[in-house]
Amino acid sequence: MGKTKVLFICVHNSGRSQMAEEFLRKYGGEEFQVESAGLEPTEINPLVVEAMAEEGVDLAGKKTRSVFDLFREGRLYDYVITVCDDASEAQCPVFPGVTHRWHWPFPDPSRLSGGREEQLAQVRAIRDQIKAKVLQPFAQPFRTQDSFASEAP
Repeated sequence: MGKTKVLFICVHNSGRSQMAEEFLRKYGGEEFQVESAGLEPTEINPLVVEAMAEEGVDLAGKKTRSVFDLFREGRLYDYVITVCDDASEAQCPVFPGVTHRWHWPFPDPSRLSGGREEQLAQVRAIRDQIKAKVLQPFAQPFRTQDSFASEAP
């Protein structure tokens, strides 16, 4: 049996989906082939880069990707997990050929208010929520966790 293929999607592929991808890559082991993409890719949020560096994950210089490029390439996934906030979920596409589609809503790090330190604290909180959500399936086999498909973090 091959690796379980997982795609994380958010609007810009600049924060939430990148964090989820890297946490699954870091903690999921060799069982997973994991990618992330966005509808309108932009540069990775510098505060996300900083917050992930605190977790030992280097996002500096990493490129963002378009979900539509993956679609055109004919990529198939076992799981597509949207990590858009509820307000943006309507923008997140249905990816064809997917066995399981989950929605995990998280706030958008690009829409935070306050000064730099306050925003960094908010990004850290989002990071920690994403990490906990990604790690949750490992309490039981990942493939049986459809029950938390649309739970909030």
